[in-house]
Amino acid sequence: MNESFKLKSVEFKNRILVASGTFGYGDEVLDLVDIEKLGGIVTKSLSLKPRDGNPSPRITETSSGMLNSIGLANIGVLKFINDKLPVLKKYHTIIVANIAASSVEEYCSVLELLDVEDGVHAFEINVSCPNVKEGGLNFGTDPTQVAHITKELRKRTTKPLIIKLTPNVTHIAEFARAAEAEGADALSVINTLIGMSVNINTRKPKIATTTGGLSGPAIKPIALAKVYECFNAVKIPIIGIGGIVSWEDAIEFLIVGASMIQVGTANFINPAIGVTIADGIKEYCAKNGIDNIGTLVGTLQTNKNLSIIDSWL
Repeated sequence: MNESFKLKSVEFKNRILVASGTFGYGDEVLDLVDIEKLGGIVTKSLSLKPRDGNPSPRITETSSGMLNSIGLANIGVLKFINDKLPVLKKYHTIIVANIAASSVEEYCSVLELLDVEDGVHAFEINVSCPNVKEGGLNFGTDPTQVAHITKELRKRTTKPLIIKLTPNVTHIAEFARAAEAEGADALSVINTLIGMSVNINTRKPKIATTTGGLSGPAIKPIALAKVYECFNAVKIPIIGIGGIVSWEDAIEFLIVGASMIQVGTANFINPAIGVTIADGIKEYCAKNGIDNIGTLVGTLQTNKNLSIIDSWL
């Protein structure tokens, strides 16, 4: 059975990735999971210089999910190249470097440093970052900025360029089209949703920054809808993310239009869940006579007389 997926010149052995921020840099879990059974690893976000991130507490559980406000804490791109990448290069799996930045110039600098490394196969760009030159407003909530970042990064690499979109906008398709128009090779959909949680005894927020990013099973229905919206808006592949904890969840994302999926919050419960999901998909395909997993992508059966917008009303 064919379970692989090719993005430009990069071939993923299967369609299961682990999401940025939920698997460390990949080397921390080598005793817990066979990473060579994954399609690839998306690294923890990398910035130009090390970042301490937000004050604690910065993680709390919620109903069917988790809130986090890590603040892009990371070791910095040079330490990743020197300390982490040599370990990862020993393994036969695809490494996707996630990049975060506070300016377009920083995005470009980090990408240029990583682009010359043969152990980095692709890039995922986290555009849900504050633009310090624009008063801290997120890049990802302005389609013009998304287009500009994509255009500048496209000039600097021939490796696959994946733009990770925020769901905290009215119409995500607008942002998907902006990234596609400027050369993105794929889209990661979705990043976390803004949420909060309150301690009723202290009357204080449960995380120091008051609000944070909501992930986990609670956001899966929203993620499915956003993937479906993007699939109907662009021709480039979609990587589905949001609340995937089982192979059944993963297949839902494939059916609505995702070519690949990322497993995120579930890694905190079981670091090997991605391998389990990959095995489950293979069993499902075998039982249903499916020789190529790709034939599942975008096969949702809907009422053709209703548009996406009509279905919300």
